[in-house]
Amino acid sequence: MKFTLFFGLFLACSAALAQSKNESSSADARAHEPLRIDNDKPVWMLTYFRQRYPTRIEIDAKGNTVEVPLPDPMLINKLHIALSTDGRHWTPLNDNNPVWDHHIRDPYVRRGPDGLWRILSTGGGKGLDRAKVGPSCLYVTSRDLIHWQVEGPLPLMKDVRDESGALAGNIWAPEWFYDEATQEYILLWSSSFKDAGWKESRLWYAKTRDWKTFSPAKVLFAPSYSVIDGTLQEHNGTYYLFHKEEEFGAKTGERRAIRVATSRRPEGPYSLVEGHLNSGQIVPVITEGPSVAKDPLKPGWLLFYDYCMTNRFGVSYSPDLLHWTVEENVSFPSEARHGCVSQISPDEAKTLLKTYPGNNSTK
Repeated sequence: MKFTLFFGLFLACSAALAQSKNESSSADARAHEPLRIDNDKPVWMLTYFRQRYPTRIEIDAKGNTVEVPLPDPMLINKLHIALSTDGRHWTPLNDNNPVWDHHIRDPYVRRGPDGLWRILSTGGGKGLDRAKVGPSCLYVTSRDLIHWQVEGPLPLMKDVRDESGALAGNIWAPEWFYDEATQEYILLWSSSFKDAGWKESRLWYAKTRDWKTFSPAKVLFAPSYSVIDGTLQEHNGTYYLFHKEEEFGAKTGERRAIRVATSRRPEGPYSLVEGHLNSGQIVPVITEGPSVAKDPLKPGWLLFYDYCMTNRFGVSYSPDLLHWTVEENVSFPSEARHGCVSQISPDEAKTLLKTYPGNNSTK
């Protein structure tokens, strides 16, 4: 059984790596094209960290966890920024090096209605007693995307215990969403009470108005599968919850990919939309870290995600946030992971390019 599992994984990884190399070659060629910024058109910003996973986790028919080594692992848990005018071809700032020397992982970077940029990041619990308050995420702010202020850790699961009285083991990929109807910020993330964050995980949420006091954490989304990496998008009164189904192994098959659920309220309840791929999913496997933005080129939307085991990034297009088609002609910074896409002004983009120059000149 183990031989069969390893052989299958070897073939899958070999094919994925070959595809990744071919895509990287064409992407590298396009990456050296100058970024053209027009004074009357907005620019899109991708914030991310960089990683190549050291192993790929699988589960055999007996339920045993198997870790398959992956080649050339690396990890830079710091903030990176890339810019684009079409949402498909991206120019990394600072030659794809960090723009800030501070621990940042899964960076969710968005501008609030008050003009302040806010980061929520996985990790960052320094100074707190984890045995008493559980895991934390990191809260950071900025006025200009250049100077960053660490506001501190947020122990969002401190008041939640499982049936045994234990605290959660993690807060992964935290994000925030501004609810214009109530003028509240909704923070959402995934947590698990098992021995690994991907096991029986659920999406949780809490609310705040001042980023100092937070409502007690509640479950936002608990489907029949383990779920991580939730992100919210509102359109015409409907809330779209994009998320990663975190199921895989000999019993379930490979199901690590993005799905979407909808609701008329940001707190739910959410109803699953049956996507056209892999019995309900909307993008190919193995993918995670979804981010949604309006398409700069035509009416519709772009859904961004990373192929986490093969070290590449992807994007799909939809006219309605429900039906998605993979965009093939794309280029992203190498090893980009868990990106967040936001819109900035041409002046902001020019300031970033001046502050963090690289080999890619602008026109």
